[in-house]
Amino acid sequence: MPAVSRFTELTQWVSYQRAVVDIALPPHTVRVTQASSGGRSGLSYPFGCEQPMHIITAFNPRGSSTPVRANLRAQDELLRTLVLRGLQWWPAVGGDPVGTHAEISAAVIGMDDSQARELGRRFGQDAVFAWSPISWRLLGCVEAVHDTVAAGWHVDPLPVHRPLRSLSVSSQRAPHPSSRLPRTPKEQRP
Repeated sequence: MPAVSRFTELTQWVSYQRAVVDIALPPHTVRVTQASSGGRSGLSYPFGCEQPMHIITAFNPRGSSTPVRANLRAQDELLRTLVLRGLQWWPAVGGDPVGTHAEISAAVIGMDDSQARELGRRFGQDAVFAWSPISWRLLGCVEAVHDTVAAGWHVDPLPVHRPLRSLSVSSQRAPHPSSRLPRTPKEQRP
Protein backbone atom coordinates (compact mmCIF):
# COMPACT_ATOMS: atom_id res chain seq x y z
CA MET A 1 0.00 0.00 0.00
CA PRO A 2 1.46 3.38 -0.92
CA ALA A 3 2.41 5.92 1.69
CA VAL A 4 -0.40 8.42 2.24
CA SER A 5 0.30 12.14 2.33
CA ARG A 6 -0.90 14.42 5.11
CA PHE A 7 -3.62 15.63 2.70
CA THR A 8 -4.79 12.23 1.59
CA GLU A 9 -6.92 10.05 3.80
CA LEU A 10 -6.40 6.33 3.29
CA THR A 11 -9.96 5.96 2.00
CA GLN A 12 -9.32 8.68 -0.61
CA TRP A 13 -6.17 6.94 -1.82
CA VAL A 14 -8.06 3.65 -2.19
CA SER A 15 -10.76 5.53 -4.14
CA TYR A 16 -8.09 6.96 -6.45
CA GLN A 17 -6.83 3.42 -7.10
CA ARG A 18 -10.33 2.26 -8.09
CA ALA A 19 -11.10 5.25 -10.33
CA VAL A 20 -12.07 4.95 -13.98
CA VAL A 21 -11.26 7.56 -16.62
CA ASP A 22 -13.25 8.37 -19.75
CA ILE A 23 -11.15 10.05 -22.46
CA ALA A 24 -12.54 11.63 -25.64
CA LEU A 25 -10.01 10.33 -28.15
CA PRO A 26 -10.48 10.34 -31.88
CA PRO A 27 -12.51 8.55 -33.16
CA HIS A 28 -14.43 7.62 -29.97
CA THR A 29 -14.47 8.00 -26.21
CA VAL A 30 -12.81 5.22 -24.24
CA ARG A 31 -12.98 4.12 -20.62
CA VAL A 32 -9.68 3.18 -18.97
CA THR A 33 -9.79 1.02 -15.85
CA GLN A 34 -7.17 -0.68 -13.75
CA ALA A 35 -6.91 -4.35 -14.73
CA SER A 36 -7.17 -6.71 -11.79
CA SER A 37 -4.81 -9.18 -13.44
CA GLY A 38 -2.07 -6.61 -14.08
CA GLY A 39 -1.99 -7.12 -17.86
CA ARG A 40 -3.36 -5.07 -20.74
CA SER A 41 -6.69 -5.83 -22.36
CA GLY A 42 -9.37 -4.33 -24.55
CA LEU A 43 -8.42 -1.69 -27.09
CA SER A 44 -4.76 -0.97 -27.69
CA TYR A 45 -2.94 2.10 -26.39
CA PRO A 46 -3.69 5.03 -28.71
CA PHE A 47 -1.33 6.85 -31.05
CA GLY A 48 1.09 3.95 -31.55
CA CYS A 49 3.71 5.60 -29.36
CA GLU A 50 5.48 4.88 -26.09
CA GLN A 51 4.84 8.32 -24.62
CA PRO A 52 2.70 8.28 -21.46
CA MET A 53 -0.60 10.10 -21.21
CA HIS A 54 -1.15 11.88 -17.87
CA ILE A 55 -4.66 12.49 -16.58
CA ILE A 56 -4.85 15.65 -14.49
CA THR A 57 -7.69 17.63 -12.95
CA ALA A 58 -7.96 20.86 -10.99
CA PHE A 59 -11.22 19.79 -9.33
CA ASN A 60 -11.55 19.38 -5.55
CA PRO A 61 -8.03 20.31 -4.40
CA ARG A 62 -6.65 18.27 -1.50
CA GLY A 63 -9.58 15.89 -1.86
CA SER A 64 -12.02 18.41 -0.43
CA SER A 65 -15.47 19.11 -1.80
CA THR A 66 -15.22 22.45 -3.64
CA PRO A 67 -18.04 24.56 -5.11
CA VAL A 68 -18.69 23.95 -8.82
CA ARG A 69 -17.78 27.51 -9.89
CA ALA A 70 -14.43 27.34 -8.08
CA ASN A 71 -13.72 23.94 -9.67
CA LEU A 72 -14.57 25.26 -13.14
CA ARG A 73 -12.34 28.33 -12.68
CA ALA A 74 -9.45 26.12 -11.56
CA GLN A 75 -10.00 23.69 -14.45
CA ASP A 76 -10.06 26.57 -16.92
CA GLU A 77 -6.72 27.76 -15.50
CA LEU A 78 -5.30 24.23 -15.87
CA LEU A 79 -6.38 24.13 -19.52
CA ARG A 80 -4.85 27.57 -20.17
CA THR A 81 -1.62 26.29 -18.63
CA LEU A 82 -1.63 23.26 -20.95
CA VAL A 83 -2.21 25.45 -24.00
CA LEU A 84 0.51 27.92 -22.98
CA ARG A 85 2.96 25.03 -22.57
CA GLY A 86 2.06 23.77 -26.04
CA LEU A 87 0.86 20.41 -24.73
CA GLN A 88 -1.60 18.24 -26.61
CA TRP A 89 -4.62 17.24 -24.52
CA TRP A 90 -8.03 15.61 -24.77
CA PRO A 91 -11.10 16.07 -22.56
CA ALA A 92 -11.47 13.44 -19.85
CA VAL A 93 -13.62 12.68 -16.84
CA GLY A 94 -12.33 10.65 -13.92
CA GLY A 95 -14.43 9.20 -11.17
CA ASP A 96 -15.70 6.19 -9.31
CA PRO A 97 -16.74 3.08 -11.27
CA VAL A 98 -20.47 3.50 -10.55
CA GLY A 99 -20.62 7.16 -11.58
CA THR A 100 -21.59 8.77 -8.27
CA HIS A 101 -18.51 11.01 -8.33
CA ALA A 102 -16.85 12.50 -11.41
CA GLU A 103 -14.26 15.22 -12.03
CA ILE A 104 -13.56 16.95 -15.32
CA SER A 105 -9.96 16.28 -16.28
CA ALA A 106 -7.49 16.54 -19.13
CA ALA A 107 -5.58 13.65 -20.72
CA VAL A 108 -2.21 15.14 -21.65
CA ILE A 109 0.61 13.97 -23.91
CA GLY A 110 4.04 15.60 -23.74
CA MET A 111 5.03 15.54 -20.06
CA ASP A 112 7.17 13.21 -18.03
CA ASP A 113 6.05 11.96 -14.61
CA SER A 114 7.84 14.68 -12.65
CA GLN A 115 6.25 17.43 -14.77
CA ALA A 116 2.81 15.85 -14.33
CA ARG A 117 3.30 15.60 -10.55
CA GLU A 118 4.41 19.26 -10.43
CA LEU A 119 1.35 20.36 -12.35
CA GLY A 120 -0.85 18.27 -10.07
CA ARG A 121 0.77 19.90 -7.02
CA ARG A 122 0.24 23.36 -8.52
CA PHE A 123 -3.50 22.64 -8.68
CA GLY A 124 -3.68 21.06 -5.23
CA GLN A 125 -4.03 17.46 -6.36
CA ASP A 126 -3.04 14.46 -4.26
CA ALA A 127 -2.35 12.35 -7.36
CA VAL A 128 -2.46 12.14 -11.16
CA PHE A 129 -2.74 9.11 -13.41
CA ALA A 130 -0.15 8.01 -15.96
CA TRP A 131 -1.28 5.69 -18.75
CA SER A 132 1.29 4.11 -21.06
CA PRO A 133 1.44 1.11 -23.39
CA ILE A 134 2.67 -1.01 -20.47
CA SER A 135 1.00 0.35 -17.31
CA TRP A 136 -1.71 2.37 -15.54
CA ARG A 137 -0.10 4.21 -12.63
CA LEU A 138 -1.24 6.42 -9.80
CA LEU A 139 1.41 9.08 -9.10
CA GLY A 140 1.40 10.89 -5.77
CA CYS A 141 1.79 14.67 -6.14
CA VAL A 142 1.89 16.08 -2.63
CA GLU A 143 5.14 14.74 -1.26
CA ALA A 144 8.48 14.66 -3.04
CA VAL A 145 8.83 10.93 -2.36
CA HIS A 146 5.55 9.11 -2.76
CA ASP A 147 4.85 5.59 -3.84
CA THR A 148 3.45 4.90 -7.28
CA VAL A 149 0.89 2.17 -7.77
CA ALA A 150 1.55 0.34 -11.00
CA ALA A 151 -1.03 -1.93 -12.53
CA GLY A 152 -2.23 -3.20 -15.84
CA TRP A 153 -5.10 -1.58 -17.68
CA HIS A 154 -8.26 -2.38 -19.57
CA VAL A 155 -9.76 -0.11 -22.26
CA ASP A 156 -13.24 -0.26 -23.73
CA PRO A 157 -14.97 2.09 -26.14
CA LEU A 158 -17.98 3.63 -24.42
CA PRO A 159 -21.21 2.25 -25.91
CA VAL A 160 -22.57 5.74 -26.55
CA HIS A 161 -20.26 8.54 -27.60
CA ARG A 162 -20.30 10.92 -24.67
CA PRO A 163 -20.27 14.61 -25.61
CA LEU A 164 -16.90 15.38 -24.02
CA ARG A 165 -15.54 17.02 -27.16
CA SER A 166 -18.38 19.38 -27.92
CA LEU A 167 -18.96 21.03 -24.56
CA SER A 168 -17.11 24.03 -23.20
CA VAL A 169 -15.50 24.38 -19.79
CA SER A 170 -18.27 26.73 -18.75
CA SER A 171 -20.73 23.90 -19.26
CA GLN A 172 -18.57 21.64 -17.07
CA ARG A 173 -16.60 19.93 -19.84
CA ALA A 174 -13.33 20.84 -21.47
CA PRO A 175 -13.29 21.80 -25.16
CA HIS A 176 -11.50 19.57 -27.63
CA PRO A 177 -8.06 20.98 -28.53
CA SER A 178 -9.12 21.39 -32.17
CA SER A 179 -11.80 23.87 -31.04
CA ARG A 180 -8.99 26.30 -30.24
CA LEU A 181 -7.63 26.23 -33.79
CA PRO A 182 -8.38 29.20 -36.07
CA ARG A 183 -11.25 28.58 -38.44
CA THR A 184 -10.94 28.95 -42.17
CA PRO A 185 -13.22 31.64 -43.68
CA LYS A 186 -15.60 28.92 -44.90
CA GLU A 187 -15.86 27.47 -41.35
CA GLN A 188 -16.32 30.76 -39.54
CA ARG A 189 -19.60 31.27 -37.80
CA PRO A 190 -21.81 34.29 -38.62
